[in-house]
Amino acid sequence: MALTGRTALLAALGSLPVGILAPSWTGMLAVNAPLSLAILCDYALAAPVRTLQFTRSGDTSVRLGDAAEVQLTVTNPSRRRLRAHLRDAWPPSSWPAGTDQAASRHEVTVPAGERRRLTTFLRPTRRGDRLAEQVTVRSFGPLGLAARQGNHQVPWTVRVLPPFTSRKHLPSRLARLRELDGRTSVLTRGEGTEFDSLRAYVPGDDTRSIDWRATARQSAVAVRTWRPERDRHILIVLDTGRTSAGRVGDVPRLDAAMDATLLLTALATRAGDRVNFLAYDRRVRAQVQGGTASGDVLSSIVRAMAPLEAELVETDAHGLSTAALASAPRRSLIVLLTGLDAAPIEDGLLPVLPQLTKRHTVLLASVADPRIASMTRSRGTVDAVYEAAAGTQAQAQRRRTADQLKRHGVVVVDATPEKLAPALADAYLALKAAGQL
Repeated sequence: MALTGRTALLAALGSLPVGILAPSWTGMLAVNAPLSLAILCDYALAAPVRTLQFTRSGDTSVRLGDAAEVQLTVTNPSRRRLRAHLRDAWPPSSWPAGTDQAASRHEVTVPAGERRRLTTFLRPTRRGDRLAEQVTVRSFGPLGLAARQGNHQVPWTVRVLPPFTSRKHLPSRLARLRELDGRTSVLTRGEGTEFDSLRAYVPGDDTRSIDWRATARQSAVAVRTWRPERDRHILIVLDTGRTSAGRVGDVPRLDAAMDATLLLTALATRAGDRVNFLAYDRRVRAQVQGGTASGDVLSSIVRAMAPLEAELVETDAHGLSTAALASAPRRSLIVLLTGLDAAPIEDGLLPVLPQLTKRHTVLLASVADPRIASMTRSRGTVDAVYEAAAGTQAQAQRRRTADQLKRHGVVVVDATPEKLAPALADAYLALKAAGQL
């Protein structure tokens, strides 16, 4: 039995003459027979909690930063009216800090034999799966003096997906892609590897594109136009090891890499290429074998990335290379999203690069810390000068590491979190325009 604050107040007021005999409010109830009887009757008339029935419905997924609605239906099979306070408990990260108390608590009245639907609004602050915890019900009697309380397990899962904030860059990259495909009035000359059509020669065209046989059949000089090859294979490898756990500003490196992955996937699938996905550190954390339908591939990769978290282990470069080669049996563009720190690259990735570059085109994308650039501009005090020296040294080290990779034939993209996704998309388009895919 749960007693309410109203009960304590009535007990204190009704027992003032015998307060010396019963210094506590529970003792006051013992000497206040009418109030005790009222409490017992109120408790007996409260609707039972154990027989209540619960079902859930609503959203099963939501993008990070958006709101989700989860409905909880309460059925009262007893012959008593249910007057209750209900708490629909979820993990703390299901709401911004300080808002979970109001969002998860409900007051409900359910007549005998009827049901009511309650809606809990979630606004998760972290990626991954949010599992519903227990539902706690406190059922009050008609007088509000006593209550029954109990818990019910009503399972439900809401998967919080990456936000895909780089979606705003997609229209401009698709426009560039249409230029490469020759679907706009802007003609690109001499690019791509698949023959598209013939057109009249204009000054500035590459003379190697002149079609002499077609020219002989007509009065004007004809040149061939080209378009990027379609149905190319792309493997995106997401490093979920130790280096991806670091935060750049308020964004984990892993989340910035995920955002770049989504933009590249959306762009490549719209270009007609096949995109596969692999997340790896010391074992495969997630894998998606893409098809030709762009929406299905993007959706599958989003759901595969949602529960991923960085593992505090050093990535096994040899195992990563083996897994990548197994996922890319034919010539592909392998996009590796990892750190550009000197030690992991020199000791781990460089020894296995020849296995990848022998058959595939390799593109490495890394998240740069804008704080390092601001450090190099520090002046005025001794500490600021030391900070500038440290920032300059860090930048020089990243450039040396990038140069080492480039000497092995790797295309390197090193950009800050907000610029990484568009920079990676531009690098993909440049490779496609040059016919290197």
